[in-house]
Amino acid sequence: MLNSRQRAQLRALANPLETILQVGKDGISDNTVKTVADALRVREIIKCRVLETAGLTAKEAADALSQACLAETVQTIGSRFVLYKENREIDKEKRIRLVK
Repeated sequence: MLNSRQRAQLRALANPLETILQVGKDGISDNTVKTVADALRVREIIKCRVLETAGLTAKEAADALSQACLAETVQTIGSRFVLYKENREIDKEKRIRLVK
């Protein structure tokens, strides 16, 4: 569980990131969950977007993907959301160090 300082830190890190996943009219499929899990394993933090045709809100999509990938929802604004999952297996220099 993230505290408010950690969320603020992650929001700042996510701000310049490009959106790497779009949830479309097919919604959240097994392939979408696998893509998100793989991206989180490599990057730890990702920014996603929900298209108008998806039939889901960004909050619903973020909640569903965070549960499926055992990740944390950092932020939801409009049609975009940010997910974070710590990966202790990647190189220490690349790992995001959260404030306490």
